Amino acid sequence: MSETAARTGVQGFKNLLGLREARTGNRETLARAVIVLLAAVTALTMLGSLATGPISVPVFDLLPHLTSLSSYSSGAVPEGVSPRDWIVVTEIRLPRVVLGALVGAALAVSGAVMQGLFRNPLADPGIVGVSAGAGLGAALFIVLGNAAFAPVMAVLGIYAVPLAAFAGGLVNTLLLYRIGTRGGITSVATLLLAGIALGALTGAMTGILVYVADDQQLRDLQFWGLGSLAGSNWEKVSSAAPIILVMLFSVPFLARGLNGLTLGEAAAAHIGIRVQRLKNLSILLVAGATGASVAVSGGIGFVGIVVPHLLRLTIGPDHRYLLPASALLGAVMLIAADTLSRTIVAPAEMPIGIITAFAGAPFFLWILLRKRGLTGI
Repeated sequence: MSETAARTGVQGFKNLLGLREARTGNRETLARAVIVLLAAVTALTMLGSLATGPISVPVFDLLPHLTSLSSYSSGAVPEGVSPRDWIVVTEIRLPRVVLGALVGAALAVSGAVMQGLFRNPLADPGIVGVSAGAGLGAALFIVLGNAAFAPVMAVLGIYAVPLAAFAGGLVNTLLLYRIGTRGGITSVATLLLAGIALGALTGAMTGILVYVADDQQLRDLQFWGLGSLAGSNWEKVSSAAPIILVMLFSVPFLARGLNGLTLGEAAAAHIGIRVQRLKNLSILLVAGATGASVAVSGGIGFVGIVVPHLLRLTIGPDHRYLLPASALLGAVMLIAADTLSRTIVAPAEMPIGIITAFAGAPFFLWILLRKRGLTGI
C-alpha cells in the first residue's frame, strides 16, 4: 500500500509539474503574441498620429517616401508630393511621433526595471525622485548654462541639457540608493520615503532657479512642470535617442537577473546572479534614460507605473517578455496621449502630463483596490 501510495504521489507530482510547464508555455505563447500585436498597434498609432492635426495629410500616400532613406538624404521634396504635406509630416509631426515613442518606451521600461529591482510595484522614476533630479540637472543648465557652464555648453552643444539631466537623475538615484542601503541590505520602504524627501528637496532647488530666471528661461522651465512634446524637432530626437536606445537595447540582458531577484537577493546570488552589478547597471540605465526623457519632454508621470502593471496582468511577470512589451505599450500610450493633447482643445495644446495623469491615476487606484480585494489587506 505504501509503495502504491508513493508511486501515486510521485505521479501526481509529475502531473502537477506538467501542468505548471503547460501553463508556463501557454503564458509564453501569449506573451509573444501580445508583443507582436503591440508592435502592430505601435505602427498604427504612429501612422494615426502623423495623419491627425489641423491640416489633413494623406499619410499613406507619403508612406513609401517616409520609409526611403534617399528621400531624406536628397533634402528635396519627392516628386509628386505636395511640399506643404511633406514639410508638415517630416519636420513637424514625424519628429514629435518619434520622440514620443522613445520617451514613452524609456519611461515604461524604467518603471518595469525599478519595480523588478526594488520588488515593489510603487517604484518608478517619478515616485523615487529620479525625474526630479533629472529636472534639476536640466534646469541648472537652462538658467546658469551660459554664465556658469559656458565651456561645457560650447563643447557639448545640443547634448548639454540631456547630459545634465542624466547627471542629475544619476546623482539623485545613487544618493537615494545610498540612503536606503545599510549593511548590504536595501530597505524598500526607506527608498520610497527617501525618494519623496529628495524629490521635495530637488523641487525646492528648482524653485530657486525659477526665482532667478529671466522671462525666456521661465518659459523653458514651465515646460518641465506638466510635460509636453511641443516643439519637438530632429535636434531633440538626436540628443535624446542615443541614451534612450542604449538603455532599451541593454535592459533585455538584465531580464534573467530581474527574474532571479523576485526570489530575494540571497536566493538570486545563490543561483549565480551578480546582484550588486545588476543593481548598478539597472540604476545607471534607468537614470540615463529618465534623464534624457525629462530633458526633452519634461515631467510626464504614471507611464512607468501603469504600463508594467497592465502587462503583468496580461502576460505575467517574466521580464524576458515584460521589458520589450513595456517598451511598445509605453510608446503607444505616450503617442496616443500626445495626439489627444493637441486635438482635444485645438488649436491650443493641453500639457501631456495632464492626459497621462487622468488616465493613469484612476487605473492605478483600480489596481490597488483589486489587489486589496485579492489579498484581504
